[in-house]
Amino acid sequence: MEDDAPVIYGLEFQARALTPQAAETDAIRFLVGTQSLKYDNQIHIIDFDDENNIINKNVLLHQVGEIWHISASPADKGVLATCYNQTSDSKVVTCAAVWRMPKELESGSHESPDDSSSTTQTLELLCHLDNTAHGNMACVTWEPMGDGKKIISLADNHLLLWDLQESSSQAVLSSSTALEGKGQLKFTSGRWSPHHNCTQVATANDTTIRGWDTRNMSQIYCIENAHGQLVRDLDFNPNKQYYLASCGDDCKVKFWDTRNIGEPVKTLDEHSHWVWNVRYNHSHDQLILTGSSDSRVILSNMVSISSEPFGHLVDEDDLSDQEEHHQEEKSKEPLPDSVIATYEEHEDSVYAVEWSSADPWLFASLSYDGRLVINRVPRALKYHILL
Repeated sequence: MEDDAPVIYGLEFQARALTPQAAETDAIRFLVGTQSLKYDNQIHIIDFDDENNIINKNVLLHQVGEIWHISASPADKGVLATCYNQTSDSKVVTCAAVWRMPKELESGSHESPDDSSSTTQTLELLCHLDNTAHGNMACVTWEPMGDGKKIISLADNHLLLWDLQESSSQAVLSSSTALEGKGQLKFTSGRWSPHHNCTQVATANDTTIRGWDTRNMSQIYCIENAHGQLVRDLDFNPNKQYYLASCGDDCKVKFWDTRNIGEPVKTLDEHSHWVWNVRYNHSHDQLILTGSSDSRVILSNMVSISSEPFGHLVDEDDLSDQEEHHQEEKSKEPLPDSVIATYEEHEDSVYAVEWSSADPWLFASLSYDGRLVINRVPRALKYHILL
């Protein structure tokens, strides 16, 4: 079907950092950060024009170094954070900073700039998240429902909570905690839960997943040996407050109920190599996206552990008798969990997958060779969920 065809965009540099522009809910827009050792690095602002199936791009210079992680403010379209490599005293350190893009690029535009005349613009540095005392930055995560003033960064074994001051030009460390234990403990990733008034964060280090209460920085749960190898990524179910997804180098994706951490609720093992990313759909939490070093993106339908295990909620007043009978039959039987589609447009490790903030049926994936692919949930499934 024409409508479900992927749209592919190639960056000339390697890339592994991708984020939807979280505060932009009208235009379909993603930000991609590059990893080039030889040239100035860039952030590509990718606008997808849904009606014409074309991509428009703007490029911002990120001159401080290779981008390892990128995340956009949930409250301000123009603000984003990056974690990047910098060489100082012949040592490579990973730093983090908060930036603002030029005013005219803040909102999704469908005007394709004429490439010959468009000049590459630079980002304005708002503030550094100073990590001299804490080590290398692994990732930055924004408070999901907030005003864009609270950020958590993970640096080596430190969990750091920052308050961005007036116009984000300064970041004040408001509290922190550290992993205790033997060996070189290091965080690999973290996610801020949208539930519990945004007072909980989940982190991954080695094979362990931990939950933290941001009010006093105390540990609230610890899932040891959550995966057989390194845990790469985490994501919270947006609609079910105790549900958390994780993925890792054991090729598995696991779903947890953080009230009962003895066993995962479900496990998926569809990938044949490390799983780098797992993302819940923001509107339809049965839809799960994963990306892996096997070069594949997999879309799964995890109905049994979703907030709508019996299909879509139907208003009974709208049904005729016959339909009602049919509906009752249907509603007793949860739909089976299944893989909906496997996307094979990449030829290199898929380091990032993200849902669009503006269109719940659309997602982007990014592989290390700089290929960005925009795909849609298959139309038949979309209607099955909606109707």
